[in-house]
Amino acid sequence: MNLIVSDKQRIILGLGKTGYSCVKFLSEKNIPVQVWDTRKNPPFLDECRKNFPNVNIILGPLNAEQLSRFDQIVISPGLPMNDPAIVYAKQQGSEVIGDVDLFVQYCNGKIVAITGSNAKSTVTSMVGHLLESIGQKVKVGGNLGVPMLELLDIDTQVYILELSSFQLETTHELNADVATVLNVSEDHMDRYDSFSQYYMAKHRVFNGCKSIVVNRDDALSQPLVSDKYPKITFSKNSPDINQYGLIELDSAMYLAKGFNPIIAVSELNLMGRHNYCNYLAALAICDCLKFEPKQFVSALSNFKGLAHRCEKIQTIDDVIFINDSKATNVGATLAAIDGLSDKNIHLILGGVGKGADFSALKPAIEKQVKSVAIFGESKNELFELLKQNVNVNVTLQNDLKSALNFLFNTAKPNDVILLSPACASFDMFENFEDRGSKFVELVGQLQ
Repeated sequence: MNLIVSDKQRIILGLGKTGYSCVKFLSEKNIPVQVWDTRKNPPFLDECRKNFPNVNIILGPLNAEQLSRFDQIVISPGLPMNDPAIVYAKQQGSEVIGDVDLFVQYCNGKIVAITGSNAKSTVTSMVGHLLESIGQKVKVGGNLGVPMLELLDIDTQVYILELSSFQLETTHELNADVATVLNVSEDHMDRYDSFSQYYMAKHRVFNGCKSIVVNRDDALSQPLVSDKYPKITFSKNSPDINQYGLIELDSAMYLAKGFNPIIAVSELNLMGRHNYCNYLAALAICDCLKFEPKQFVSALSNFKGLAHRCEKIQTIDDVIFINDSKATNVGATLAAIDGLSDKNIHLILGGVGKGADFSALKPAIEKQVKSVAIFGESKNELFELLKQNVNVNVTLQNDLKSALNFLFNTAKPNDVILLSPACASFDMFENFEDRGSKFVELVGQLQ
């Protein structure tokens, strides 16, 4: 696919962080481009006008006929592909791509492509940390942190990319050296017509890849034609022969490859089986790149994890507070509950449901959670689901502060208060980081 042809009529849809990085990338290569954003005052508008005054910027609703005049549309991830104007433009022959396709054409290093409904940021960062520890020149970004076009340089040996389903919708031949779908659970159902459509978007990460990493605990993580790929697997249970998993030796649990222990989980900073799974996924990815697990023992023990991902905040009156604000879907919350199954859990739920089916939460909460405080846009739906169980104390609260205070008054020594909302945050907060930071601030006020 010949993406960069200077005489094409090319437009970038959606300014924002990704759109601006596309403008910068193409303009610096003297490739003509225009911009269209439906918002009156999109992010990076002033920067774009100042730094690239020759770029024509259209603001306002999309016009199908006008859009179809462009040979190539570079679409930002936030815009749905089923927008009628975009559908019409494709029908008229316009090519629709994203920043991933631009990146691939100019990338000289190896590509590790990581997606999944949950844990992709943690695993992406972890792989970067492990490879840097042995002297590899790496760049980490994509959906996480730095837009991928800003990562490109001639010295990087390995690019570790977190990719969302939105980005993958417009990705054609990614040709990753290692590709993985860590897990698949229902998410973004306000964007997709069906779970199958979301699943298929995730699996575009395997297009043209050289090797794959598969989660043995999640059949949906395995590509339908996996036999044609070299494969390494991981599991939160016992490992298969020469594959990754957990083993027990002398009453201690270890990350292992086959029957060979790598490191005791007691030496790791991140707690819970779901996090042990993340370590194993990262080791499997590095294995695909031909690095041995024993090279990473020290780096495994000093990886601190990411903020707002099952992050232990502090302990007050022997009650442990954990910030898992990044849990914006049901699967992430289930993973957090399962990972803390040896504790009495008091759970904070609620926010914007994104059309999700919350029913999977009910059996996990009934089995492992002592009390639940619910707030936010989806609170009534969640309350109706959970209120019937007599063994779990379920309460509606007006905001995060009242939810936290209620649970703190309920919890006993050695219990865990877990913010893992299973919902997006934008009903009451700017984003999940803002929600998590507010939680940390409120916990600090309890002392």
